[in-house]
Amino acid sequence: IDIDGILESGYIEQFLEDTPFSPFPTLYNTERPDSVAGNLLEGRVAIFVDGTPFVLIAPTSFFMFLHAVEDYYQRYDITTLIRVLRFICLIISLFGPALFIAILNFHQEMIPTALLINFASQREGVPFPAFIEAMLMEFTFEIIREAGIRMPSPIGQTVSIIGGLVLGQAAGISSFATPAFNMALSIRILRFIIMFIAAFMGLYGITIFTFIMVAHMCSLKSLGFPYMSPFGPFIAENQKDSILRVPLKYMRTRPRLVSQKNNTRLKVNDGKPGSGK
Repeated sequence: IDIDGILESGYIEQFLEDTPFSPFPTLYNTERPDSVAGNLLEGRVAIFVDGTPFVLIAPTSFFMFLHAVEDYYQRYDITTLIRVLRFICLIISLFGPALFIAILNFHQEMIPTALLINFASQREGVPFPAFIEAMLMEFTFEIIREAGIRMPSPIGQTVSIIGGLVLGQAAGISSFATPAFNMALSIRILRFIIMFIAAFMGLYGITIFTFIMVAHMCSLKSLGFPYMSPFGPFIAENQKDSILRVPLKYMRTRPRLVSQKNNTRLKVNDGKPGSGK
């Protein structure tokens, strides 16, 4: 990298991205020392930049952005439940408004009659179509979120929470469940794109866009590491710490493809002399 100055680790991230025009981040950044240490122990690389608290982690996978360092401090069953909830929240945040627009505009037969009548009566005095109404609510929520970030801390948090409750935006609230901020930003961008597609093509457009998005994600690499690993390619031994998480004493190896040497990270004593500790 030949540049006259590096002011923050985000500069390095943009130079190291394999696919700079992809909406998905391919490098993980964190300011938590325990998160950096945990990733180093898995065989990944940490990139420090003087003058900034954010450290880059590479290579990464999509599912790393749904993990939090606290996941390893709790029991496996609690962690698994929280991870599943995060994944559900991500789906709601990404597809919730688009499904509302598509079903209300093109697929009214999917709505129960009583609920459809209720919707019709509520929208009788609304001068905008469902797409414009949803977009206005999303833009309002984004304005509240951005304003809350730059307000003083006590006021900013209150504005963001109360604003979300007043708007009743399940998709907006669900986006806060994603631990990685850069992935949450990508979901926010994609949510608007899917809403536009749903307004013109309904569920068919959402389905086509989903296939294209998943195919694009499967083609991504992070410093040569498959972005959708351990599901694409499927690696059975790495499933112990993906969406689900097994007890720590069964996580005896480091992620394959990431750590090629010294793959064993836990030796369990099975009762035989010299078998480990």
